[in-house]
Amino acid sequence: MTMPGLQKSPNSIQTVADLEFPGGPIPLDSPFYIDRSGAEAQACAEISKPGGLVRIKAPKKMGKSSLMLRIIHGATVRGYATVTVDFQQADEAIFASLDKFLRWLCLNAARQLKLEPHLDDFWDEDMGSKVSCTIYLENYLLEQINSPLLLVLNEVNRVFERPYIAKEFLPLLRSWYEQSRQFETWKKLRIAVIHSTKINIVLSINQSPFNVGLPIQLSEFTAEQVQELARRHGLEWSDSYPVGQLMNMVGGHPYLVHLALYHLAISVQNRLPGWVNDGGKDRAQVELEQLLKAAPTQTGIYSDYLRNHSFFLQQQPKLACALQKVVAAENSICLEPLIAYQLESMGLVKLEGNNCSVSCKLYRLYFQWQNLCEDNLSVVGFEELQQENERLQALVNVDELTQIGNRRYFDSCLRAEWKHMDRRGSPISLILCDIDYFKIYNDTYGHQGGDDCLRSVAQAISRSLKPPAELAARYGGEEFAVILPETDASAALVVAEKIRAQIKALNIVFNPAIVDCLPNSVLTISLGIASVIPGPENDVATLVLAADEALYYSKRQGRDRATLSMLLNFRFAPVN
Repeated sequence: MTMPGLQKSPNSIQTVADLEFPGGPIPLDSPFYIDRSGAEAQACAEISKPGGLVRIKAPKKMGKSSLMLRIIHGATVRGYATVTVDFQQADEAIFASLDKFLRWLCLNAARQLKLEPHLDDFWDEDMGSKVSCTIYLENYLLEQINSPLLLVLNEVNRVFERPYIAKEFLPLLRSWYEQSRQFETWKKLRIAVIHSTKINIVLSINQSPFNVGLPIQLSEFTAEQVQELARRHGLEWSDSYPVGQLMNMVGGHPYLVHLALYHLAISVQNRLPGWVNDGGKDRAQVELEQLLKAAPTQTGIYSDYLRNHSFFLQQQPKLACALQKVVAAENSICLEPLIAYQLESMGLVKLEGNNCSVSCKLYRLYFQWQNLCEDNLSVVGFEELQQENERLQALVNVDELTQIGNRRYFDSCLRAEWKHMDRRGSPISLILCDIDYFKIYNDTYGHQGGDDCLRSVAQAISRSLKPPAELAARYGGEEFAVILPETDASAALVVAEKIRAQIKALNIVFNPAIVDCLPNSVLTISLGIASVIPGPENDVATLVLAADEALYYSKRQGRDRATLSMLLNFRFAPVN
C-alpha cells in the first residue's frame, strides 16, 4: 500500500495558501465544493419554474448554506430578484405574536428589494395579519418588480420551535404556493425552504408546505466523493484504505471530512520535501493515523466542535440523557420523537425508522466519557422539584373556582405592594367589588349557575386589568378585590368604571319572573375605591377599611355604582 503526499494534479491545491479552512458556506468559485447527487442542478431547475418550491433538509454543517448560496447565484444569473430571510437573525421578540412576525418578514423583504416598506398602507387589523401579509406580497412586492422573485427562508426550524407561529405561518406558505400555481402575479414567486429538523407539529395534508415542491435531503459524502475531495486537497490516495479509515471515524459528514483533509494537507505540505518511512508507512499515512487517534480527545482537530456540542447539551439535560442512552446502546434505540429530531438536527444521531443510532464513531468515543446524564441528574431533579413547587404554590394561591388569586394571595400581595409603594412614595389603590343581588341569582339558578356566574365575573374583572402589576383576587363569596400599585384615585376610578361596564356587558340575565323586583334586568356590580400614599399615619388595614366602607356606601345608594373614599375621614365621592 502506498500513500503519496501532496502532488500536483488538476483542480488540486498547489500551496498552503490555496487551502480553505472549512467554516461557513463554501465560496462559489471554490474547488472544494462537492455537488451531491446533482442537488444543485435539481434545485436550480425547480426554481426556474413559475411557482417553484424547493425544500432542503439536513442536519447542521451538512452543506445547506453552501447549496443555498448556489441556488441564489443561479437565480441572480437568470435575472431574478432575491430575498433571503434567515430566522437565526430574528430577535426573540419577533416571535412574540404572529402579527409582529409577519410584519418583520415583510419589512425584511421590502428592504432587500430596496423598496419603501409602506406596511401600514396594506395592513388591516380587521382582516388579520395573514391576509394583510398576503395582500402586501401580491399587491406591493410582486407588483413592484419586473422579474421573478426567489424567497429563501433559512433556518425554518426556529419557526418549528414556536408552534403558535408555525401553525399559522406554514399553512400561509402553502397558500402562497397554491396561488403561484394559478395566478399570473403569483407565478413570479419561487420559494426555497431550508431547515435542519423535521416539523414536529400536526398540519392538515392540505395545509403543509412540506408535501409539495421538490424535496432535497442532503446526504453524507460517499467514499468516491471523499476520495475526490482528498484529491482536490492534493492528497493522492491511490487506494480506498485511507478513505475507509477516515470514514470509519467520521462517516461521510461533509464538515468533519473537510476539516480532516484540510489538516492533513497542511501537515503533509509542511513536511515536504522528502519523506521518512516509519515502520514501512509513509509519512502521510502516519499523519492520518495520528489525526484519527487524537480526533475524539480534547487535543484533536475536532475539540472545539465537540466542546460546543457538549456545552449545548449541558444546558439541555433531557437531550444529554437521551444521547447518553444512544451512545451506550449496542443497537439503535427508540427515543421520544421531539428529542430524536433535535439530536438529528445537531447531526449527532441518525434516524432509522422509529429508532436512533450514533451518527459516527467520533461521537461515540467522545461522549461515552462525558457522563452527560450523570452530570445533569441533579439539574433534572432540581427542575422537576422546581416545577412541582410552582404547581403547589399555584394551588395555595389560586382560587379553585374562579382561577384568579385567592384571599391568602390577596393579603400577601397587598402587604408586599404596600411596603413597595411606601419605599417609593407612590400611591396605591384598592377596589373592592360585590355582585349585586347574587343571593337571588344563586337561589334562582342553583349552585351550578352561581358558580358559572362567579367564574364569568372573575374573568371579566381580570380582562379589565393590566397584568402583572394590577391584580385581581376573590376576596370571599361574591366579593372580589383589585390591587392597583402606582395608581392614584382618578386612575383607579377609571379602572372601576371599566370593570362595571365589563360586568354589564356579560349580559347575565335574571329570571324574567323576578326582574320586576330588581332595578336591573342584567347582573351588575357595586364597587368601593380607596387610594393613598403609604406613610406612618396609615396602614394596610386602613386602606381595606376605607374601600369596604365605600363599597357599602355604593350598596346603600342603590348598587351598580362606584364610590371613592377619601381615606381616613371617609368622605365619599359617588360615581354614577
